[in-house]
Amino acid sequence: MSLYDIIGYPFGFLMSFIYGIFGNYAVSIIVFTIVTKIMLFPVNYKTQKNSARMQLLNPKMEKLRKSFANNPQRLQEEQQKLYQQEGINPMASCLPAFIQMFLLFGVLDVVYKPITHILHITKSIRQEAVRIASDLVGGKGISLSDLRCELRTMEQVEKSPEAFGHLAENFLGSIQDFSSKFTVFGANLGQTPQFHPDVWNREAVILFLIPVFAGLAQLIQSIYSMVHQKRTNPDMQGNGCMTFMMLFMPLWSVWLAFEVPAGVGFYWIWSSVFSFLINLGLNIYFTPERTERINEKEKERARVYAEKHPEKKTFMQKMMEQQALYEQEQRAQSARFDENGDKISRSEMNRQNRDRINDARARMSEKYGDDSKSGADGDSLSRIEEARRRMAEKYGDEYRED
Repeated sequence: MSLYDIIGYPFGFLMSFIYGIFGNYAVSIIVFTIVTKIMLFPVNYKTQKNSARMQLLNPKMEKLRKSFANNPQRLQEEQQKLYQQEGINPMASCLPAFIQMFLLFGVLDVVYKPITHILHITKSIRQEAVRIASDLVGGKGISLSDLRCELRTMEQVEKSPEAFGHLAENFLGSIQDFSSKFTVFGANLGQTPQFHPDVWNREAVILFLIPVFAGLAQLIQSIYSMVHQKRTNPDMQGNGCMTFMMLFMPLWSVWLAFEVPAGVGFYWIWSSVFSFLINLGLNIYFTPERTERINEKEKERARVYAEKHPEKKTFMQKMMEQQALYEQEQRAQSARFDENGDKISRSEMNRQNRDRINDARARMSEKYGDDSKSGADGDSLSRIEEARRRMAEKYGDEYRED
């Protein structure tokens, strides 16, 4: 079972239920989009809230960038500490994109397989229908492994209905009735839009406009997002990248909508429209004053939770630990190679470590006197121990040896 099947069946039941109420596939897609947006609203709300809270950190972030402009590693550590203190997950915005990707797989499967998800024809009848359709086109080009096999089978039913009349479950009548409702303004949503159709009739024009409107809807949403980001964060870096993405994503949507059935592009149009309306409403809701009050409540909630569950680590704590482990591994790895990049033995590595220790002791002796070797006063000893500690952190525990 493919990813399309796993995600497609739940959405197929939802679409079948909606189609049973409205009886038109285009209207069902619009209602289906509204329902899925309502289902995703809690995720969008949380993401928007997280984004609004992060905007409050802009002054502190700018201060950190100036303080550690020449130390990127330290800057990253301090930023992670700040996120942890504020109880903010900077990766929270990735979740809606991840869910939308899975949602798209489900929508594709529903649009590609209306015989399965909407008409609920049994598998054996579907297989026989696909075999007949394949014979009608010369025994090639249509197979069960083809994601579009059901749509192509429906095309053959329309061209040669008599070849399917003997199939059970009123297959022919169900397909003909559904095909008359699988349209928007008379255009078949199972057809793929063409840049250069054979005939520029009404259906061809409508199908051509669906990818265009999908790109325009995406462009409006992208422009609004960029304008909002600039207004709320005037000092934000990477405007050139944002401009590129603002233009690239709509163009990509247009191109992709010409590669899939029109029903998918029709879904994208309404998905972008409703996403724009939701983002607009949430941006109006999260005023600076309301965000400040929410931020204080979230910080207090995170503090109380941390006190009650000290054994549980937050996302940022796990990130910082992973970063520390990675840096430790990098130091250990670099210590095993010489300046030419050749691997050295452990005995050679230990000898180099001892040479570094002796060299450090000699330099400390020159700077602080012979007390660095033995009989040093408390102040000198503390300096030596501090130096050894720093060297142990940088080169390994071998530097703690006397």
